[in-house]
Amino acid sequence: MTRRALVTGATGFVGSHLVARLADRGWSVSALVLPTPDVARLDSRVRALELDGSTSRVIECVAESSPDVVFHLASLFIAEHVSEQVSPLVEANVLFGAQLLEGMHVNGCDALVNTGTSWQHLGDADYDPVCLYAATKQAFEDIAAFFVNAHGLRMQTLRLFDTYGPDDPRPKLFGLLRTAASEGRVLEMSPGEQQIALVHIDDVVGAFEIAAERTLSSAPGTSEAWAVSGERMSLREVVARWEAASGRSVDVRWGGRQYRVREVMDPWHGRVLEGWSPAVGFDEGVAAMESSLWAGDR
Repeated sequence: MTRRALVTGATGFVGSHLVARLADRGWSVSALVLPTPDVARLDSRVRALELDGSTSRVIECVAESSPDVVFHLASLFIAEHVSEQVSPLVEANVLFGAQLLEGMHVNGCDALVNTGTSWQHLGDADYDPVCLYAATKQAFEDIAAFFVNAHGLRMQTLRLFDTYGPDDPRPKLFGLLRTAASEGRVLEMSPGEQQIALVHIDDVVGAFEIAAERTLSSAPGTSEAWAVSGERMSLREVVARWEAASGRSVDVRWGGRQYRVREVMDPWHGRVLEGWSPAVGFDEGVAAMESSLWAGDR
């Protein structure tokens, strides 16, 4: 029997790789999408269900897709917000999530794989959000606890660390390094002593697959949260190993910018997802990613 998945955030970096993997595995995949140009990036094997911001439309979409598992990846990430971004953060990360939970409940769907962040745990605390974004991710989980306890929702939450891999449109570290290397310009960075735990996208997607199986086999009212963490190294080491793996060099001015307020110097040491471990080594993953990109430049 073909399994059915409903995915939010399917046009994002992690979500796009997840829906491709699910389709490869023979799942029937639907995605909740907003009417934006990003929809053009959606995998052609995925059925797009357009939202209008209302709870009733979310309920309709869940009914149309009739999923065995819902994968909730959609979020608005802002590391350091300004006042004008409070409403968008709450709407994207709390309101929409609550609508999704209601849509699942109304339609009798009780299996959810949720996406959290290691930034919910500054200094290894049970809960100390690094920023408002992390606080909204926790707020969604607190709302989901009602559906777990009152309605038997089965939920697995994967708290992601830094992710990387091919086809990443986000303005993240490796993109900055590539640009600086190509243009021969100085890249100003923090002092670089903060620890980073990067996970290759193939391993991240594998974690979602394991979490889906765990959700489907769990008892009603089960809720668990796991870390999906890679090898820990300082930012300075990440840059040095990127240079070695890519064969490029970057002129970095360490200390050219200050650490963020509440910079994560040592990422959360949470329970790693049972049955999962990274298969793609950092150097191997970076070398494969960069060689394909540089080949396109030659």
